[in-house]
Amino acid sequence: MLFNMLGLRGVGEFIHRSVQTWNLTLVFMGSLALVFVEIYCAFSLAKGRNWARWVFLLTQVIATGYLWAASIGYGYPELFSIAGESKREIFRSLMLQKLPDLLVLFLLFVPASSRRFFRLQ
Repeated sequence: MLFNMLGLRGVGEFIHRSVQTWNLTLVFMGSLALVFVEIYCAFSLAKGRNWARWVFLLTQVIATGYLWAASIGYGYPELFSIAGESKREIFRSLMLQKLPDLLVLFLLFVPASSRRFFRLQ
């Protein structure tokens, strides 16, 4: 999606901007690790691994918490943040962005057939 949205040159500039300082490099590397953990969880969920549901939930909590903190001024807002005039507007935008993830979490944890599928595997 990054290549599609930014193009090859844009991705290069994004990476160059992300590794300007050690702190930004750590945040960038942490975000990449989080993406790889989410991908691994996706494959594990397809195999019916119950632990993958919980790890995916944890990755969403971490990502949402960091986005919220970066957007209200903690962390490094120039790398990952959501624009908004007030905390309420930022929170609303964050929840709208996370709505698909919340739907996936709902479908993984709430329906009885989903819980039964992970219990049987």
